[in-house]
Amino acid sequence: MKDLTLIIPAKQEAESLPIFLNELKQIDCKKLIVLQKEDLETINVVNKIPDIEILEQTNKGYGNALIEGINSTKTKYCCIINADGSMNSKYLSEMYKNCQNKDLIFATRYQKLGSGSNDDDIITFVGNKFFTALGNIFFNLRVSDILFTYILGKTDSFKKLQLKNFDFRICVEIPIKAKKLNLDYECTSSFERVRIGGKKKVNPAKDGLLILFEMIRLFFKRYF
Repeated sequence: MKDLTLIIPAKQEAESLPIFLNELKQIDCKKLIVLQKEDLETINVVNKIPDIEILEQTNKGYGNALIEGINSTKTKYCCIINADGSMNSKYLSEMYKNCQNKDLIFATRYQKLGSGSNDDDIITFVGNKFFTALGNIFFNLRVSDILFTYILGKTDSFKKLQLKNFDFRICVEIPIKAKKLNLDYECTSSFERVRIGGKKKVNPAKDGLLILFEMIRLFFKRYF
């Protein structure tokens, strides 16, 4: 998988990242850590690990980290995979194989046997089901886990999306724009692990409202 770049957004992940990067050591691909220049603790940890590239964000936010990572990628394929270790790297080879004839492969925690999550709580589970249903109804998506950004795809296809959101709204922006552009995508089962360390960065109430407003905006954008 030498033509694959792992885009690894990292914010205050000094505890998780060394362990997760050690897991990725056996995978022959490029690893790109995207973080804020102020996050010196995480930068100092990564600097001690060989064959890892750091990209310092020019702006802030999870979405911005993904956008800048995608725009800087030069390999044929790239994959979003979080620094906390919750997204299991064992699925990468299958996702990569499935992407040879697709634009994007979305990992899902809620589809078939072998999928699930040890990191979800009742609030995030219900919220994800709600937003997934909205996406499938109003945008005719074919996804079962709209908020999970474990996504592998052709870099050119990612760039066609022209992503704009600097925060967690990017979770829904990706599949909705992929559908609008008629990109060829499919979902594949995965099991989410408990994060290795640190704290979740998502605020369910605040980010949930932002995501809802973004879905409404994208829905009505078709008519104006």
